[in-house]
Amino acid sequence: MNPQAVRSFVADRLETYLKELRGLVEHESPSGDKGRLDALAGIIADRWRGLGGEVDQLANPTGDHLVGRFFGGILEKPALVVGHFDTVWPVGTLARLPWRRDGGKLYGPGVYDMKTSLILVAAVLEAFAALGMKPRRPVTVLFTSDEEVGSKTSRALIEDLARESAHALILEPPLADGSLKTARKGVGRFSLTVEGKAAHAGVAPEQGASAIVELAHQILKIQTFQDRASGTTLNVGLVQGGTTPNVVPARASAEVDARAVTLAGAAALEKAMARLSVVTPGTRVTVSGGFNRPPMERGPGVVALFEQARKLGEGLGLALTEGSTGGGSDGNFTAAAGVPTLDGLGVLGGGAHADDEHIMVDAIPERAALLAALLMEI
Repeated sequence: MNPQAVRSFVADRLETYLKELRGLVEHESPSGDKGRLDALAGIIADRWRGLGGEVDQLANPTGDHLVGRFFGGILEKPALVVGHFDTVWPVGTLARLPWRRDGGKLYGPGVYDMKTSLILVAAVLEAFAALGMKPRRPVTVLFTSDEEVGSKTSRALIEDLARESAHALILEPPLADGSLKTARKGVGRFSLTVEGKAAHAGVAPEQGASAIVELAHQILKIQTFQDRASGTTLNVGLVQGGTTPNVVPARASAEVDARAVTLAGAAALEKAMARLSVVTPGTRVTVSGGFNRPPMERGPGVVALFEQARKLGEGLGLALTEGSTGGGSDGNFTAAAGVPTLDGLGVLGGGAHADDEHIMVDAIPERAALLAALLMEI
């Protein structure tokens, strides 16, 4: 069966899927809201069971995670399909940004990043059943509840399932032009704390040691670690310190965002941050943190996976291209685990994390057909 049949199947039922999508979007599910996340996980779990899946709703203190296993009778390593159902939007956002349709676009908090991907999964599995089609491999579907806050509780689960799988397909949104993502920067967070010595700024400044002055030295040093040519960047995004203008500040702190393209670059940056040394006598500098998402490198496995996707896309009339992004996803973890990973397989749209978040309605059948082709052929 040609995956084009999946496109037609989904297109014929598109309004039904949009109604289902509206229910998902209007079920607000911000990261950390366990009650709402668990309730949504239950809805998704029931949906997957209705599609023939063996579903585990894994208990988690900040929101349960979901693992669905389909086509278990196929004796191959599974394909891993990865997404998340938490969003960045607080409860009550719908009152300000309600679900709405404007021509070929659908707007709503979380519709692009990434609740429409739940529809892709359901639509493809329904199409397989209705059309008598099967994937080449068993399919493991993982949707987590904490991707938007760093995947702290789901990382080990993601990595374990990745190592059991032949490859990973990440249903995050594509690049703005629809390109798939074959590389992502790693994401790090560092905290700097400087302790100095307080003194009266007018009477005895020489008895103090300014934590703010020392922090300024450290910030300038950190900027030298950047290498824009290779993609290593740092941003000192938050600085605090001092008490009042007439007191030599005894304490100051900074929060640093770090990005690196390669695992080696991330490791080098962690070492450089750990080696920061004091410039101002009488102060002490403490550095904590590191990379919480390793880089997704465009290695041979990723390149080969994209090339297969590109050829399959041609059969669907799609001219697939690839690109990289500075943002992180759970694809960073699967790729760093040594598993060929293809990211950006979600529906075209825009406005992730912004008030104009939206999807292109016509892209749903197209992306469903692509996902079906990947599952059938790779």
